[in-house]
Amino acid sequence: MSDLARFLLGPWRAVLVLSLTQIVAWGAIYYTPVLMVPLIAADHGWSLSLTMSGLSVGILVAGLVSPRMGALVDRYGGHRVMPVGSLLGALGLFAITHATHPAAYFAVWAVLGVAMAGSLYDPAFASLGRIFGAAARRPITALTLAGAFASTVSWPVTRILVDTFGWRATYLAYAAVLAGIAAPLHAFLLPRTRAAAETPAPAGAPALPPKLPAQGRAFLLVVTAFAVYAFVPSGLLANLLAMFARLGLDPATAVAIGALFGPCQMAARLCELLFARNVHPLDIARLAVGCLVLAFAGLAALGLSPVVAAAFVMLLGLCNGLMTLARGTVPLALFGAAGYGRLIGRIAGPALVVQSAAPVVVAFVAEQGSDRMAMALAGLLAVIALSCFLAVPRPFTHRQG
Repeated sequence: MSDLARFLLGPWRAVLVLSLTQIVAWGAIYYTPVLMVPLIAADHGWSLSLTMSGLSVGILVAGLVSPRMGALVDRYGGHRVMPVGSLLGALGLFAITHATHPAAYFAVWAVLGVAMAGSLYDPAFASLGRIFGAAARRPITALTLAGAFASTVSWPVTRILVDTFGWRATYLAYAAVLAGIAAPLHAFLLPRTRAAAETPAPAGAPALPPKLPAQGRAFLLVVTAFAVYAFVPSGLLANLLAMFARLGLDPATAVAIGALFGPCQMAARLCELLFARNVHPLDIARLAVGCLVLAFAGLAALGLSPVVAAAFVMLLGLCNGLMTLARGTVPLALFGAAGYGRLIGRIAGPALVVQSAAPVVVAFVAEQGSDRMAMALAGLLAVIALSCFLAVPRPFTHRQG
């Protein structure tokens, strides 16, 4: 049997399927509002803040239902849960083109929140955990490398479709892609297999240490660390370019600097895949958030200039690229593969709730206080996240009594 046939017939097929569907799902649901919201607001006569609040409602709902979605993936498999997420996404995008009242609009975003919980990274990580067991780290890394292309693909494609056909037809086209491509790929091509709870690590990888219990102080520290960290990129990315402009950078420079974020995310993930296979995921999370704290310290010490702003965005991108991986790999390494889907959901839920509120909080602090005060708040939360990660005990320090 050829290597290609073994790949297509074996468990690694899941990485290919999920890579394609993650690009579709992120591109259709999560990345489109930045281009669609001004058009929807103008069409309905709504304010930009009200219209953008729909995405916050969706993320909040995703956080509330993520634990349940993870448990469903554990029990039934991604091949049964993720098609429903894709179909709900298609339904939501179809419905948003007909939502002419704010109440209906927010209800549609609640549906899209359930769709995000059933089709984005967390159920995909849970699916890979179910398929690969304790050996899921490399598949998760490969998946996030592909997922990094979502905004790169979505924004130009969405811009072309909107300019040619309008926002409603664009959303209808994305609904058709979710229903006609993503859902069937999930349903028919995702492997049905389930790995043993503790599948041996690949040859050459370090021996797996004993696992921590998914409860108590260690688990609370991990949940807190990811939730507190989630505030920083969510709050800053929604406001950073405007804040840079108000702090003295011209708009063109601010946009050019902001464009560094995506490539740095992908470069960090690629480096992890190539050079950090034997580094514990907890150490990678500590390094990532440590770089972010360093970025805030540099900004505070040196003040804002194009060079400092570029370094800040690059470190933010590096950190976020690694932290997206860490959300899947740290729980696996610390707590094991048993019940991994539910575990991912329990960790993702609080982080998504915080993520939904962060853009509004940062904008409020910047408006009522100052942009520097908003940056200081984000920096303080980065320090808290790093402190939590540093306080998490390594598995080898845990002993069964």
